[in-house]
Amino acid sequence: QVQVVESGGGLVQAGGSLRLSCAASGSIFSINVMGWYRQAPGKQRELVAHIASGGDLTYADSVKGRFTISRDNAKNTVYLQMNSLKPEDTAVYYCISITDVRAYWGQGTQVTVSS
Repeated sequence: QVQVVESGGGLVQAGGSLRLSCAASGSIFSINVMGWYRQAPGKQRELVAHIASGGDLTYADSVKGRFTISRDNAKNTVYLQMNSLKPEDTAVYYCISITDVRAYWGQGTQVTVSS
């Protein structure tokens, strides 16, 4: 079992920045990939960014150049630095930890970008 807990959401003006954190606990040795998804009202949940245990990065086209995902293996934590935020980035952001067996989701953190 893996538990994931997000933090760092909030309200920010367009052009501003936020940093999200996700701490994993439990069977952390089994985690292959950690990352972030988001879900805006009335839309499907979508990938924001992934980071694999070997360091490979994946970003959605809509956030490339603005968001940076990083991982602190010593703290079992993944971060999402979000810069140049836009109103369309408004969503609930979910952390995900993926093992060989299944994916574990956090409870989500709200990010609201005002215009």
